Amino acid sequence: MSDSPFDFDRAVIDASFTIPVLVDFWAPWCAPCRALTPALEAVAARLAGRFELVKVNTEEYPAVAQQYGVRGIPNVKLFVDGAVADEFTGALPESAVEDWLQRALPSPHRGRLKLAEGLMGAGRAGEAEPVLRQILAAEPGNDRAAVLLAYLLLKAAPDEALAAIRPIGPDSDQSDAAEGLRTLARLFGLLDHPERLEEAPAKSAYLDAIRKVREEDYEPALDQLIELVRKARSYDDGGARKACVAIFRLLGDGHELTRRYRGQLSNALYV
Repeated sequence: MSDSPFDFDRAVIDASFTIPVLVDFWAPWCAPCRALTPALEAVAARLAGRFELVKVNTEEYPAVAQQYGVRGIPNVKLFVDGAVADEFTGALPESAVEDWLQRALPSPHRGRLKLAEGLMGAGRAGEAEPVLRQILAAEPGNDRAAVLLAYLLLKAAPDEALAAIRPIGPDSDQSDAAEGLRTLARLFGLLDHPERLEEAPAKSAYLDAIRKVREEDYEPALDQLIELVRKARSYDDGGARKACVAIFRLLGDGHELTRRYRGQLSNALYV
């Protein structure tokens, strides 16, 4: 066993709150480990500043390997904010390592993204918007920033909100949020252009419910929308149902209104 002062918690866990840390669990006798090393080092040099590379000899630190579930080597784990964000086992060619890392690494703008989220949470949307626009200018594929910007634009500029999230596809981890925002942006656009809706007895109540959603008066809006699902579910191509689903996505699965009204929507659909 080594007498090295290597401290995994300090070198990896603590450090990963500042910069992602890529840990290569290896052993001297392992031929695939030796094959992977130059690929990791080459990618680390190319992506300098995006992550730190730390090598852990499993012969010297078996307890650390066991603690983090290393069952085969080489095992490469990416630590972000104190936890394993992604990993792979086995030797990969350099190009595959880089492709994997580009997908797994968090945005280099995550600090500014957290700042924007904090500003929004504090009700300082006017300060958050330019931060989000700067992130997207530097990183157009930052789907989380696009979703947050769309949320800020949703009421005043629904068409611009739609444009912000247009590139987000179904494989994104922000796809559900984007789909909910797309629905709401379209609905809010109807308040400015009610002529786009078919004339029918449900039209007035439908527009009133949408207005309540835009005012974030969600509980009476959901009551009204679910009543429309019962009485005029086909109006606006099932718009009342889609609006309910969009609200649930916006509020999140854990929200009290989502939990309460999701069951009511289900019952209304099967009446």
